[in-house]
Amino acid sequence: MEPEEREDRTPLLKESQLGAVPACCSARYNLALLAFFGFFLLYALRVNLSVALVDMVEPNTSLAKNTTSNVCPEHSSTINVPRNTTGKKYSWDADTQGWILGSFFYGYIITQIPGGYLASKIGGKLLLGFGIFGTSVFTLLTPLAADLGVGYLIAVRALEGLGEGVTFPAMHSMWSSWAPPLERSKLLSISYAGALGVLWFFFWMWLVSDKPETHKSISRTEREYILSSLKDQLSTQKSVPWRPILESLPLWAIVVAHFSYNWTFYTLLTLLPTYMKEILRFDAQENGFLSALPYFGCWLCIILSGQIADHLREKQNFSTVCVRKCFTLIGMIGPAVFLVAAGFIGCNYELAVAFVTISTTLGGFCTSGYSINHLDIAPSYAGILLGITNSFATIPGMVGPVIAKNLTHNNTVGEWQTVFYIAASINLFGAIFFALFASGEVQDWAVSGYHFHRN
Repeated sequence: MEPEEREDRTPLLKESQLGAVPACCSARYNLALLAFFGFFLLYALRVNLSVALVDMVEPNTSLAKNTTSNVCPEHSSTINVPRNTTGKKYSWDADTQGWILGSFFYGYIITQIPGGYLASKIGGKLLLGFGIFGTSVFTLLTPLAADLGVGYLIAVRALEGLGEGVTFPAMHSMWSSWAPPLERSKLLSISYAGALGVLWFFFWMWLVSDKPETHKSISRTEREYILSSLKDQLSTQKSVPWRPILESLPLWAIVVAHFSYNWTFYTLLTLLPTYMKEILRFDAQENGFLSALPYFGCWLCIILSGQIADHLREKQNFSTVCVRKCFTLIGMIGPAVFLVAAGFIGCNYELAVAFVTISTTLGGFCTSGYSINHLDIAPSYAGILLGITNSFATIPGMVGPVIAKNLTHNNTVGEWQTVFYIAASINLFGAIFFALFASGEVQDWAVSGYHFHRN
């Protein structure tokens, strides 16, 4: 292949070739919107126990007394409103809490690669639909499991992870058929930016199809636009080229970035409510809102960064690899800096919340960086590739809370600084590795039998 052709082999279709293809009320954006609500529910189902655990545990079950009481005073910026305090308390020490928070990911990791493979064979609609449905059902059993014993609770959380594990590979597999190259960042950022799970399941089954060809209400113009934009990116191979996939350095760049980002993400996702209570010492009512604030910022950043990324590629002629690397660097180095800073501002509550919020918000840039890169390098196998990278990226969710809990037995500021140092260092390494070895080109093994067009 000529050197100039290797600059960016992602074949893209300008809308002008088919005339105006509207986005409003289109089938592909309806899919993104419905997926948005589905993933909003998934994250709510995943994190609810992290917030609830703060008030579920008896205060005297820590291995040592909270030594931060002499450092940061009790703080609340709101008037305490009397609330129901009859909920059952459990005698779970710090180590047990770490295993409870990490148990979700022991189920989650098992169905990553099988989920991607099945989605490539039978389509992602049923997998994603039943994945969210199953997770919702098991979440309803959480209070009963907690009453029966910690072993039952860990088992139920692991089963929730089994159901949720297929969802992201299934969604990536669907986008390989639905997302035109120049709209990938926008569509995926919308879909991933977020008893309801059961209701959502029926809408999903009714309104969604695996591919444009089988959609009941898609317009002819939109169908031709999507299919034409993807015709030179998809492979006709029936078998999966496992060896070339596993030998692909761009794939391992995504693996390292995904693992590194998730270490910080899962550490905060599972332990931020505890940090708010034990270090910053907000009460439980205020804790829930402030713990959610960083993720609201991340959600806004995901939506905006998706629009910016595709604008840079389509209107400013930035190469795909340049956009992916820049957004990943911003989304990983930025959070590392502010996360470390958050551990060194003492009892300045406003600044601590601001730094943690900025750190998590900047992480939203990664959705248009490494997170979407699977579709750039191998659209036909995007679900399988996400299953591989997410398998490695689930490990931080399994061991991160356990390590963090073991490092913060006394809940001192110094212990939490160590937790933040570790997360920031891993983030920095992942960002550098991705910047060195990532690619924005469709790989040879992913498009066997097809020719390429320059961007």
